[in-house]
Amino acid sequence: MEFSFVYEPQADWIQDSHFVKFWKKLAPEQSLEDFRRECAQKPEWFWQNALKDMALTWNQEPTKILSQGLPFPQWAQNAKISLVENCIDRHLKNAANKTALIFEADEPGQSVSWSFQRLAEESSAIARQLIDRGAKPGDRAALLMPMSLEMIASFFGILRAGLTVVPIFSGYGEEAILSRLQAADIKFCFVQKRTTRKGKNIPVLETLHKIKGQCPKLEFVFELDRSDFLHRSNSAQSVSQTILKPHVFEAEDECLLLYTSGTTGQPKACVHTAFGVLATTGKEHRYCFDVHSEDRFFWYTDIGWMMGPWELFGALQFGASVVLYEGVPDYPTADRIWQILQDHQITHFGISPTAIRVLKKTESSFLDTADFSKLRVLGSTGEPWDAESWLWFYKNVGKEKCPIMNISGGTEIMGCLLAPDPMTRLKPTSLGQPALGVKAEAWSEDGETLKEGIGHLVCLTPLPSMTKAFLGSKEKYLSTYFEKFGDQVWYHGDWALIDEEGAWFLRGRSDDTIKIAGKRVGPNEYESSLMQNLLVAETAAVGLPHAVKGECVYAFVVLKDQKNQDEALLNSLRNELNQLIVKKMGKSLGADKILFVKSLPKTRSGKILRSLIRKIALQENFDPGAVENQSSISDIEEALK
Repeated sequence: MEFSFVYEPQADWIQDSHFVKFWKKLAPEQSLEDFRRECAQKPEWFWQNALKDMALTWNQEPTKILSQGLPFPQWAQNAKISLVENCIDRHLKNAANKTALIFEADEPGQSVSWSFQRLAEESSAIARQLIDRGAKPGDRAALLMPMSLEMIASFFGILRAGLTVVPIFSGYGEEAILSRLQAADIKFCFVQKRTTRKGKNIPVLETLHKIKGQCPKLEFVFELDRSDFLHRSNSAQSVSQTILKPHVFEAEDECLLLYTSGTTGQPKACVHTAFGVLATTGKEHRYCFDVHSEDRFFWYTDIGWMMGPWELFGALQFGASVVLYEGVPDYPTADRIWQILQDHQITHFGISPTAIRVLKKTESSFLDTADFSKLRVLGSTGEPWDAESWLWFYKNVGKEKCPIMNISGGTEIMGCLLAPDPMTRLKPTSLGQPALGVKAEAWSEDGETLKEGIGHLVCLTPLPSMTKAFLGSKEKYLSTYFEKFGDQVWYHGDWALIDEEGAWFLRGRSDDTIKIAGKRVGPNEYESSLMQNLLVAETAAVGLPHAVKGECVYAFVVLKDQKNQDEALLNSLRNELNQLIVKKMGKSLGADKILFVKSLPKTRSGKILRSLIRKIALQENFDPGAVENQSSISDIEEALK
C-alpha cells in the first residue's frame, strides 16, 4: 500500500449529486461496486440510460445506441444532433440572460461576462461571415487564438455553420502552425489581431501572414479585433437580434480535429464526431464533476489542448458558467490564479500537476485568507502527480474538503479512461478507478488481467468519443492502439498501478519506460524520489542509450532557489538527490547524471515534454512548436554541455 486514504466522500452535496441519484434510480438495490461494474460491462445499457438522464437534445433519435464495437465502433445509428443547440440554444428559452462565459484577460482589470443570449448572437454573427464567404458543411476552419471571448464566438460560430473546428495552440511557431494547416486542408482561419501573454505581444497574426502563401487550400483569414468584442460588451450593444439556426450533424459526422501535443514526427490529428464529444464530455461533467447550472467551471488550459473543447462542450451543456483566462497562472503576480478563483467564486477548478508544482513554490500568504467558500471540486490531468504537490493542492486550495478529480484519458479519447466519482475515497495522487461506463483494466505483458500491481492500461469497451482514425491514416490508428493486444483491446500506452486496496495510479507513459539492465522503470519513480527534497521544484527523468546497461537515466532538476548555485553546494546536493533515488530504486538503478536547469520544456497546459528532452540530449531533430517556454530548450542544451 503506497498511501492511506485522506479524502472521504462525506460532504452534504454528495448525496444530492447527479451520480448518486443516477445510481439510486437505476439500481437502488445494488452496491456501489456492483453498479460501477454493470455500467462498465453493459455499455449500450449504460449509455441509453445516461443520455436520457443528461437530457441530450436530439434532432433525430437513434435507432440503436451502439451497433458495432472496437476497433471501429458505430454509435447512435441514424441519429442527428446539433452541438450548438445542446451547448447554447436550448438554454435561450428559460436562461437566455444567465452568464455563460466569464473572461479574464492577460492584463488584470479586464473581466467581461457574456450571457447565453450574447453567445448565441456572437456565434451567429461569425457563422454568417463564414457562410457569406462560401463556407459549407464539411469544410474545416482553424482557430489560432487563446482562451478569449472572440475565440469562443468563433469556436461555436464554426460549428453553427456546420464546419469542423480545428483548434491550434496560438503559441506555436511557423513550422508547427504550417504543418497543421496543410495537413487538415484548412479553408478558413480565425486569428486575433493582437495576442498577449505576460504582457508581451505574441506575433500570431504576423506568423500566419508569413506562411499562408504555403497553404493553397486556405481561402480566407478572419482577423478579429479584441476592442470590437469588448466595446459591445461594455456598451451592451447587440451584434444581431437574429439567432442563426444551428447546423444539424449526423451523429457520426466529423466536427472536431484535435492535434496531439507531441513534438516528434508528423503531427497527428484525432478525428472526433458530433455525438461522441457531446456524450462523453457531458457524462464526465455530470457524473464525475457533478456540474449544475449554477456552477462556475474553470480549467486552466488552452483551446489547442483537449481540455479546452472538453470544458466548453461539457459545462455549457448543463448551463454552467465557463471561466476563461488567456494568461499564465503567476502573471503579473504569483497569486493571479488564486485571485481569479476568489473574485469569481469558482465552484470547479482544474489544473495540471506541473502548474501546481510551479505555483506552490511562489505562493505568498494569499491562500491563508482566500475566500474559496464556493469551491466544491478540484480537477487535474495531464501527467502523474507527486504526493507532496497533490497534498499541497488538497490542503491549501481545497481546504481538505474538495475531492481532487484526477482524470486521465487523452486527446484521442476526448475524455477519460480513469476518473473518480463523488463517492470515491481518495489517496494522494490516485485516479480512483475506471471512469463510469468504462471497462478499463491493467494487463501484464502477456495479456493477463491484474487485480494488483503495475500493468499496461487497456480499455475493453468503446467510448462514444474515441477517435476512429488519425486524420488521413486509419492504419496508424490501428497500429497505435490495437497492434499490441489485438483489435478488441484498446492499448492506451500508460502504466497503471492498482494497489492492494483497489486504488488506481498512473506511472507514466509506457513509451517513456526506461529499461536498465533488463529492468523496466518509469520516469515517475525517479521524479517522485527527487521531489522528496524540499529544495527541488520540479524534475524530469529520461532514459538514454548505454553501451552496457541498454539505457541509463539522466535526471533534470529545477531548484526552488536558483540564485545561490555555488558549484560545491550543487555537487553536495547532487549526491543527496542520488541517494534518494538509490534508497527507493536500489544502487543498480541510480541516475547516471543529475543536471540542474533553470526550466523544463512544457506545453501551454503545463505538461512536461520528456520526449523532447530526450531528443535534445540525443541531438535529434524535433519540433519546438509545442513548447510554451522556448528558453527551456537552451537551458537543457546548456546543462548537457
